[in-house]
Amino acid sequence: MKAQGNKLKLALVQMHVEAGNPDYNFEKLEERLEEAVSAGADKPDLIMLPEMWNTGYALEQIQELADDAGARTKAMLSAFSRKHGIQLLAGSIAEGKPDGVYNTSYVFDGNGEIGAEYSKIHLFRLMDEEKHLQAGDRLGKLNVAGSHAGMMICYDIRFPELARKLALDGAKLLFVPAQWPNPRLHHWRTLLMARAIENQMFVIACNRCGTSGASSFFGHSIIIDPWGEIVAEAGEDEVIVRAEIDLSLVDAVRAKIPVFEDRRPSLY
Repeated sequence: MKAQGNKLKLALVQMHVEAGNPDYNFEKLEERLEEAVSAGADKPDLIMLPEMWNTGYALEQIQELADDAGARTKAMLSAFSRKHGIQLLAGSIAEGKPDGVYNTSYVFDGNGEIGAEYSKIHLFRLMDEEKHLQAGDRLGKLNVAGSHAGMMICYDIRFPELARKLALDGAKLLFVPAQWPNPRLHHWRTLLMARAIENQMFVIACNRCGTSGASSFFGHSIIIDPWGEIVAEAGEDEVIVRAEIDLSLVDAVRAKIPVFEDRRPSLY
């Protein structure tokens, strides 16, 4: 299914993730994906998933739990995107590679082909990610409805220079899968709004919900427009967040307040 003109229908899958139980999570995701495409005329052009949905943050066992080369993930999600003709930004998974485990996102087009992938480049020391995961070394770039877009994963949003680099490279949308926990809801919303306002782009962020061990996750998956206005936002429960956005708003906002033209990079 292709977006109509500059309009893009989105569906964000906010779901509970069972840490250390990939079989449960794959089965759960299949159910949620079927729910996401069951809306008749409101069938989305793009579906987005949360971060590390296959294993959760079972980092002590991540070497054994990781999806080897992403094979299981690719097989299931390629078939789904091809069947429904939908672009699928597959959140991220624990992906096993010869040199270690990466936190990796894949993007499937409507033919089931991988059009882009991105491995998280900033590892979150507060959760010991750097002890168990390998950091990516390339920016996350993709095409959505004929427009350039960028990918960041969770902790990445605390680095404004990364979002600005993606915007300078032409991104009109920024996708952020996450497992952002309590009590930092204020940080989550504020940082995402700031990335949208300062870069005059849509920010589409999909967070998990539920609990894992001592950690609880507040959900609040959110879609923010280039003015920093909230288009749609979830609560704390499992839900499919649906919205339609108009990508032409990006150009309108950038013309109204010419931030990029007024930059003075020679000074900073």
